[in-house]
Amino acid sequence: MDDLSPAVREAFARTWVDDRPWAFLTDLTAIGDRMAGGPGDRRASTLVADALTDAGVERVEFDPFEMARWTRGDTALDLTAPDERRFEAVALPYAPPATVSGPLVDVGYGTPSEIDAADVDGALAVASTTTPAGGRFVHRMEKFNYAIDAGAVGFVFVNHVPGQLPPTGALRYDEEAAAPAVGVSAETGSWLTDYATRGGEATLAVDAETTPGESRNVEGRVGPDTDRELILCAHFDAHDIAEGALDNGCGIAVVVTAARLLSEMDLDLGVRVVGVGAEELGLTGSEHLADRLDFDRVAAVVNVDGAGRFRDLVAHSHTSEATAEVATRVGNETRHPVEIEPEPHPFSDQWPFVRAGVPALQLRSESGERGRGWGHTHADTRDKVDDRNVREHGMLTALIVRELAAAAADGEIPRLDDDELAAAFRDADFETGMKAAGIWPDGWE
Repeated sequence: MDDLSPAVREAFARTWVDDRPWAFLTDLTAIGDRMAGGPGDRRASTLVADALTDAGVERVEFDPFEMARWTRGDTALDLTAPDERRFEAVALPYAPPATVSGPLVDVGYGTPSEIDAADVDGALAVASTTTPAGGRFVHRMEKFNYAIDAGAVGFVFVNHVPGQLPPTGALRYDEEAAAPAVGVSAETGSWLTDYATRGGEATLAVDAETTPGESRNVEGRVGPDTDRELILCAHFDAHDIAEGALDNGCGIAVVVTAARLLSEMDLDLGVRVVGVGAEELGLTGSEHLADRLDFDRVAAVVNVDGAGRFRDLVAHSHTSEATAEVATRVGNETRHPVEIEPEPHPFSDQWPFVRAGVPALQLRSESGERGRGWGHTHADTRDKVDDRNVREHGMLTALIVRELAAAAADGEIPRLDDDELAAAFRDADFETGMKAAGIWPDGWE
């Protein structure tokens, strides 16, 4: 990075002691409920717009879009046999209003093979939030939808992290699910799996509503006006049960920090900076963004979902050797190594672009623990954040975007090959779960 100008170096130096990322994160998490389509979502988008403008991003504007708003009501999970007791449970977004009863069936990690081996017809399937070591992390949507397709009438998602923390997370992408589902704590899950071995039966009642709603993206630009551009994005919405500090308050704070640095740089391509709405309810904001853009003009996407939470940066390259090489080079030259994960996945805002062949990086951070940790629980609060990570990852993100812009301008970031991408998803054993969730691309058959 020897070619950074003195002015840019000064901007990086100021970032080490900048209190604005923490102030922005404080204001964002103070909103509380930032569920897409609600009043907190709109307040958050205004905060993001103000922060981007203050960071030097130009032409900041709102881009509204329609989405399916889900509103939480009451939830009850009652054991009816062999004992009678009520457990705390949190409805999972897009669960329909319904009351179902049946035997409790423990399906372990909830992988397709485990569900196939169990008799879940007419049952409440009980599955862990984690997956076996040595393989990819199987997403909640895959587990739920596969269990319902196998005949389960309801689904209970058991947190593998102790601490009386029922998890949440959407069941479908931007539409109501076919059956009710709830999250329960690890401690409750221990009881339920025990009762499942003793002929346990339960009734699950969810009161919720899915109605037409509206969210909005926040967009602006840094760098030159060029025919092709990069996209730097992060979602700012969060689940309604917590402050959303880690998921994804840290991520959008990293983007604001990076944008402030990028606005000081001479870039080879323009960068569209986007605060994305409604990610947690089905990538709706990024799907809307992708629908509006000409993919031929998008050189690459950097999606910041999970960065800033912990010390070490991880870059998911989604099979792109070129974007992986850029992230590795930046890590090596700054002596802040970046771990590369080449395996693709469809569960964050890069997906609508990756699916269309656009090279991408998703930046997150690594705690050393498997799974979300505090994310998607009541414990996702501001006190878990170390804003040194936010500032550092903002600097690394800015350098990665700068290097990607230079490489793309030189024609060094080729498009993704559809056949190779589909093969990578199949090799990672995504096909069955993605088809159950209704997100396997038709063109990949």
